[in-house]
Amino acid sequence: MPAHPASAARHAASLCWFRRDLRAYDHASLHAALRASGEVHCAFVFDTEILDRLPRRDDRRVEFIRESLAELKQALRKLGGDLIVLHGPARTLIPELAARLGVGAVYANRDYEPRATERDRAVERALADMGIEFHATKDQVIFEGDEVLAGTGKPYSVYTPYRNAWLKKLEPFHLRAYPVEKYRSRLARSRGTALPTLEQIGFRETGLAGIGVRPGTSGARALFRAFRKRMARYHERRNYPALKGPSYLSVHLRFGTISIRELARAASRAKSAGARAWLNELIWRDFYQMILHHHPHVVERAFQPRYAGLRYPNDEKLFAAWCEARTGYPLVDAAMRQINRTGYMHNRLRMVTASFLVKDLLVDWRWGERYFAEHLIDFELASNNGGWQWAASTGCDAQPYFRIFNPVTQSRKFDASGEFIRMWVPELAGCDDRFIHEPWRMDREAQRRAKVLIGKDYPAPAVDHDVQRKRALALYIVPRAKRNNRR
Repeated sequence: MPAHPASAARHAASLCWFRRDLRAYDHASLHAALRASGEVHCAFVFDTEILDRLPRRDDRRVEFIRESLAELKQALRKLGGDLIVLHGPARTLIPELAARLGVGAVYANRDYEPRATERDRAVERALADMGIEFHATKDQVIFEGDEVLAGTGKPYSVYTPYRNAWLKKLEPFHLRAYPVEKYRSRLARSRGTALPTLEQIGFRETGLAGIGVRPGTSGARALFRAFRKRMARYHERRNYPALKGPSYLSVHLRFGTISIRELARAASRAKSAGARAWLNELIWRDFYQMILHHHPHVVERAFQPRYAGLRYPNDEKLFAAWCEARTGYPLVDAAMRQINRTGYMHNRLRMVTASFLVKDLLVDWRWGERYFAEHLIDFELASNNGGWQWAASTGCDAQPYFRIFNPVTQSRKFDASGEFIRMWVPELAGCDDRFIHEPWRMDREAQRRAKVLIGKDYPAPAVDHDVQRKRALALYIVPRAKRNNRR
């Protein structure tokens, strides 16, 4: 069992503030509060400082959180406690609640996003003014901040050496669970508050069940049970969107309905190439959180300074075609329809669509990053930003700027028979396998047989990849040349 922080004092009562950790087991801050306190209250805040910035009232994430909270509330009740659910600005509601409950400390798991860290500092200051302690614990990653550093004492900026150091540092201690149930008698017996409806907090239902999303720990466990049966083949199937290859646990990791320690423990114990490949993906998540911690400027600017001044043409019509799945490139359009209709996109396709937007359509990566942030149910700032900067060659990546995905080659390689394309772009279902990836190459007779007229039933290509590739290379060469001239 991980040691309880030695600095925490014993309190008659404490408050555990849930955020992106919506489970009642293996929970670092709840465990710490229970060990240090005679009584622990639990609370969650629908933070209006976050919710008010969301552009859509049918945001799937809000519904996922609300339904996961219903399950969390039941789990805490089963343990003998309950959940207080509030709606408003967390930076004022948490100190007010702590004072009203008369607690000596507030416990929360650390959040590494800049706005969240600023909020937590404000809460900590407000609590300190009232003589109430604030304790933050590590929970959503295996290693955080300065825990994995290069030999120079500086943070890594390339994934592979970081991964090697991460694996070298890893010990069973880091993967042990933080038990909750053994301290259940210390959960506050007072009744919690009613869970508000989506309408009461200003949102609408999105129909998660209709797109196959099951919130809460029960949903996470069901997915994980299924994935463990196919984990050994993860490395073989992960890149093919028509196959059931990924774990589909990303949204559950995002909102903490399952423990990262549980997942990493299972991956590290399984002796298969698939398990090792999946563990690498979990390490990528730690890596991007570390980058965000040390380099918060990546939220707005390129990680690599030499690309801070890239001049993207930013054709708004081309961006709209990308958003609306009208690019004329079937795999790209299939992927965009997937995210628009379900809030999910296969990881390989996230790379393909991002590369296409930046290096074919020559649109600023931040435009695409924001679009994904608004539509992905598993949106996580660090990973989304890291992935987009990877695709744009502006991020922490050892690969050169001239890595440009060919959307047709990617389509042929990872959806050879067009199964995924046909699923999401049914107007191309009648195309022969030879043309499913490049339907514009069909002559008029072939289009008639396939029952799709290019330019009418399905758009012609918005751009020519070969032409745009040359334009992209020229775009990146300019800032590199300026940098070299300054040496």
